Amino acid sequence: MNPMTLTVNTQDVQLQVHSHHLLVEVLREQLGLTGTHVGCDTSQCGACTVLVDGQPVKSCTMLALQAEGRHVTTVEGLASADARHPIQQAFIDCHGLQCGFCTPGMIMAAAALLQHTPQPSVAQIEHALEGNLCRCTGYVNIVAAVQQAAKTIAAGARK
Repeated sequence: MNPMTLTVNTQDVQLQVHSHHLLVEVLREQLGLTGTHVGCDTSQCGACTVLVDGQPVKSCTMLALQAEGRHVTTVEGLASADARHPIQQAFIDCHGLQCGFCTPGMIMAAAALLQHTPQPSVAQIEHALEGNLCRCTGYVNIVAAVQQAAKTIAAGARK
């Protein structure tokens, strides 16, 4: 076992991990953050997407030890204690989900996009989400949700 320290959803965490453990395993099994889903184990679906230092990462392809000293944000870390994040609310409002399995990864990829591109075009949204697969929705409502979230975030910034 190897000791490691990282920040998960703004909380400093000290863990003991095996060198072969993936970040998704540590998040789900050791920290109980089950919003990060394991879909394919081959980095094809994006259901395991989290933000590492603000960048979207498929956590099924990153060794936990590679996150040493870094900041990891999961879907649980987006919301505040009293309100959903605008992206989470937009997915609900725009019906950007059906079965919901891909939703955490989609939300995290969208969060990364909106951090760097506050008013993305449809093409930019599609490009940012192309590594995340949904087998249910057809993506139209997912794109609409990201557009709505961008507007909500921008309106909040103007207040």
